[in-house]
Amino acid sequence: MSTTPKYDVVVVGGGIVGLATAHAVVRTGRSVAVVEREPQLANHQTGNNSNVIHSGLYYAPGGLKARLAVAGCAETVAFCREHDLPHDVCGKLVVATHDDELPRMAELERRGRANGVETRRLDAEGMRDHEPGVRGIAALWVPSTGICDYRAVAEKLGELIVKEGGEVHLGRAVTRIVRRPDDVVVRTDGGDLLGTQVVVCGGLRCDELAKASGADPGVRIIPFRGEYSGFTEEAAQLVKGLIYPVPDPAFPFLGVHVTRGIDGHVHAGPNAVLALAREGYSWGTIKPKELLGSLVYPGMLRIVKQHWRYGLGEVHRSLSKKAMVKQIQRMLPDVRAEHLVPAGAGVRAQAVKADGTLVDDFLFVDQGTGRGSVLHVLNAPSPAATAALPIGREILHRLTGETLGAL
Repeated sequence: MSTTPKYDVVVVGGGIVGLATAHAVVRTGRSVAVVEREPQLANHQTGNNSNVIHSGLYYAPGGLKARLAVAGCAETVAFCREHDLPHDVCGKLVVATHDDELPRMAELERRGRANGVETRRLDAEGMRDHEPGVRGIAALWVPSTGICDYRAVAEKLGELIVKEGGEVHLGRAVTRIVRRPDDVVVRTDGGDLLGTQVVVCGGLRCDELAKASGADPGVRIIPFRGEYSGFTEEAAQLVKGLIYPVPDPAFPFLGVHVTRGIDGHVHAGPNAVLALAREGYSWGTIKPKELLGSLVYPGMLRIVKQHWRYGLGEVHRSLSKKAMVKQIQRMLPDVRAEHLVPAGAGVRAQAVKADGTLVDDFLFVDQGTGRGSVLHVLNAPSPAATAALPIGREILHRLTGETLGAL
């Protein structure tokens, strides 16, 4: 009879946050295993985003996002340099196109100062020195923002975990998590694993996994699909780097932005529409049970009641290239509908409370401490990829009390 393998820590989820956590654990000499249900790492949020290295500009001072994103910005760049991964610290423009956006831009400047993020206010002429194709009334230049390939970063973390003695198990779905006095049983469709402690970084399934371990997550994950539009070669000449709108503070989304990726291709997006399945990357991917679960959740009903106009606008931009290009033309007036081509989509795992509150910061829930404990990561949307390395150390500290320095 074979013995169930046992580790100091089992990490559920092979996205960049789970991998950064496992890497922090293995650096302390502890044994660790990562369990991922997909056949490859970084298949969902990590591998389907804008690949922007965020500066930490947007986030409320003192929150986890602010602290960890600012640290993560520098650490992601350093990690890419150390391991020769593609990246570019290109800076970005945050562009105001109407007078009513100027107070929100001033608030971004204030947050930037509080978070230690360098910004520079530009007038219409100054912004065109950075992006000749842009039109607006004012902009913030944020020099520390960059781009990379987060899938490549995640794969490198996976390599390092294995190299340093950890294990990565792909294609194994976790079905249940059972706490015991001295350890935790992680049941998978490929056999059990034992962990002295367990960390669940389940992304789009994190609330389900919390319930499967007997925890009350206190939130429900609502999947929002963000679709991207690629630029033709002609339109791509209008963009040098990263161009963002001033975000609406009522939502945790940053709005449709334009990005020249590390491969040189330019894309705009994402919008934000309700996905029709947890992994609903297109309108054609529908799982009725999952969709119904989103639609009848009290928090979602409150969001619809309060923000239905906003939601209809997002759906319109999803279905109409003309509507999408109109959004882009606010900042880049020379882009036309014929310049846009489909460029994939991502799905954001957004934690929503029953009262309709969109959880804005990273959210951790602990089941116990020490041996037999489980830590759940229940909200880790953007900028979690940027902040992944310090998030991993934060989780290690919550598990063990140990403080680990940056790489």
